[in-house]
Amino acid sequence: MEGKVYFVGAGPGDKELLTIKAYKLLKEADLIIYPGSLIEENLLEEFEAEKVNSYGMKLEEIVDLIEREVKRGKKVVRLQSGDPSIYGAINEQIRELESRGVDVEVVPGVSSVFASAAALKSELTSPDVPSVVITRPAGKTLEKDEIEEFAKTNSTLVVLLGVDKIEEIARKVSKHRGDEEPVAVVYRASRNDQKVVVGTLKDIAEKVRREGIKRTATIIIGKSLKKEGRSRLYG
Repeated sequence: MEGKVYFVGAGPGDKELLTIKAYKLLKEADLIIYPGSLIEENLLEEFEAEKVNSYGMKLEEIVDLIEREVKRGKKVVRLQSGDPSIYGAINEQIRELESRGVDVEVVPGVSSVFASAAALKSELTSPDVPSVVITRPAGKTLEKDEIEEFAKTNSTLVVLLGVDKIEEIARKVSKHRGDEEPVAVVYRASRNDQKVVVGTLKDIAEKVRREGIKRTATIIIGKSLKKEGRSRLYG
């Protein structure tokens, strides 16, 4: 009898933000494959499964391992930070696994996007800001980004994987929104060492630099951070 692999969202880092389904699967798993650069080992201490840190492994190595264990009848959890659907790089894994006849299921998790909004006690939309855009800056794996194009809209901008480029991001967005646009940076949202930095496009880079934040942070830009206006919901 063949097993199955579950791509499971681990949430933003707080153990209590694991979904009940994710927790149950981790309890039942025979093998947990997790990205050690993103998910701390202490999140997995109570689970008895064999654990493999995928940091540094090639796609083919991960897929081969999953296929082998599933075809031995094992229940495999491929753990993803946050939610698998946001920069989870799951498509290429699932495509290859399904081509080999491996049964796959995806289990959503709480994204750092929403953990960051919770840390700010804020909505990402408002009566005057109806949309949210989740994006990332250009870098090693993205030749050109669309941050300036999105900055021309009235949307709240959520930028992931980019706090090390905060100065460049602020400059691009301020061209279209001005220096006084509200910005927040949330470092390690939901975790014990969480930090929240608030400011404007004019001063956010300096504030982030003073805090020593260089990775694992969410950038949120937009007028919804002002918490102004009133929804018609309670009209």
